[in-house]
Amino acid sequence: MTTGDNNQKVVRAVGPAEAVTGVQLMQGIGHQPAQGFWTEAWARVVRRPGALLGLCWLAIVVFFAVFAPFIASGHPILLWELGPEGSVQRVHSPMFDHLGPTDALLALGAVAWGAALLLPLPAPRSKRLGVLFVCSLQAALIVAACAGVRAAFQSADAPDWMRSMRADSSFRWVCTGVVTFLVSLPVLFIPFLEALVSRLLPVACAALVAGLSVLLTWHDPIPSFTYRAREACGEIRTLHTLIPYSPGQGSTSLDLQPPRSTPMSAIIDGLAQDLARELGVGGFRDDPRWQVRTRPTDPLLAETPLTEGLAPSLGVHLRTNAGLLPRSPAELLAEFESRRDRGEFQSARDVLTWLESLGRAKFWLGTDSIGQDVLSQMLHACRLSISIGLVSTGIAVLIGVTMGALMGYFGGWVDMLLYRVVEVFMAIPVLFLLIVAAAVLPRNTYVMMVIIGCVSWTGAARFIRAEFYKLRGQDFVQSARAVGLPLRSILFKHMLPNGVTPVLVDASFAIAAAILAEAILSFLGLGPANQASWGRLLSDANNQVGDFVPWLALFPGAAIFFTVLAYNLIGEALRDAIDPKLKKARV
Repeated sequence: MTTGDNNQKVVRAVGPAEAVTGVQLMQGIGHQPAQGFWTEAWARVVRRPGALLGLCWLAIVVFFAVFAPFIASGHPILLWELGPEGSVQRVHSPMFDHLGPTDALLALGAVAWGAALLLPLPAPRSKRLGVLFVCSLQAALIVAACAGVRAAFQSADAPDWMRSMRADSSFRWVCTGVVTFLVSLPVLFIPFLEALVSRLLPVACAALVAGLSVLLTWHDPIPSFTYRAREACGEIRTLHTLIPYSPGQGSTSLDLQPPRSTPMSAIIDGLAQDLARELGVGGFRDDPRWQVRTRPTDPLLAETPLTEGLAPSLGVHLRTNAGLLPRSPAELLAEFESRRDRGEFQSARDVLTWLESLGRAKFWLGTDSIGQDVLSQMLHACRLSISIGLVSTGIAVLIGVTMGALMGYFGGWVDMLLYRVVEVFMAIPVLFLLIVAAAVLPRNTYVMMVIIGCVSWTGAARFIRAEFYKLRGQDFVQSARAVGLPLRSILFKHMLPNGVTPVLVDASFAIAAAILAEAILSFLGLGPANQASWGRLLSDANNQVGDFVPWLALFPGAAIFFTVLAYNLIGEALRDAIDPKLKKARV
């Protein structure tokens, strides 16, 4: 197409769905700007509906893994300590006072990652990601090492010299400083930046943030939550977060409460049972007219009149569950008698409805067998699943890439010897090894991560071995050898970027397998102790008396299913995006 007499050609762009011929491409019609390999692959991944849904689900899981302590916590955001006449004596934040080092570090890390990715900084985004990855690894190692040292000094078997050191007021400063220095020193020699001087600032910043996170959260967890009882007595006034329950906060009187129940449900059930016994209809668990969980909406309650023993029974249950009440038992009993005298209570249903209205904080997903909130545990368990998957797979990829690079580059007897090692690890059943390790080793997250990572690296090693076999004869590898580059530079700076794509696809499936392994161990009761887990919640679906609890099977099972499915969908989409055969077919 021409304009006027100047014979200038106007290039017409063609939409992505319109086919063009080779002649048209030579004329500039339908030409698309060139994209990098990973940019093009990522664009194809996000165009897959399944992969996009998987990314959205994982984004939600990661968000709750980072911010769960700020969303679901039994510690109030603000607490006002009241004096004898109701005057405010002190204001502080128990939630921030009881944060752990991991909680603070993850929140600060999320802010740092978001700023580095979104702000228009002069450094390339790839270099920023590399620096952030190394600094995040450094900070995580500092926090983990400090936790290990502190646990060793607090052990019951610790010798006297360790006990005396722990009793010293300067112990936490010395421990944090020594661990931070020992972990940060080797990081300086990781060539994530060219010059050693340029690495000092990011390494020092990561060490400072991690050290402060440990120092500011150096405290022992409180044995119980007494905020509601103190508030009912008028000692304090509190402001809670959206879900005012911590994962370890529970009461045996609130066991297996259904979704949308309240802390008053234990009093309602006990009062209904006493009422049924007084009326001579048997326990409400035995009589078919009284359901297992009596609620104010049951039709039988509307026909049940007030009895003489209702007030004494209510007083007993209120005093027994005083820690769950919004006010003191004496005040609630006085209000009950006042409402009864005014004729507001015509039947048992009216009394139970009034009691249920006193429970402001609901258990939206119910409670488990020991009375702990399911929703709070679901949110906090996101951190365990994400960390198990990412860290164990990261360890596996690191070992597998190193072993595969050596096998593929050298070949010969080196390949034969190392591949025998690969075959030995391929024969190890991971699940049975984890079960045995849980019986003889400490049951914590770090041990599980290391075991899964150290036995699941064989897939990455075989992929890298095959890729390096193809690459070692290429011209750029021969040129690198000719100019005398060190082996480390040849393997990991020149060859690895050209052969790492199959490993990344395999890593997405490995993360899903690690999450499943953790869920299975927790389901069997062998998971990390004293930590919320989807698998442990799922194991409570069949309780000790043989009853099936549907909400304990539905919500944790759905979380495990959707998380594993998300990683599998992303892995399949990434595999199709980088497959050269499919790429030729698309062209």
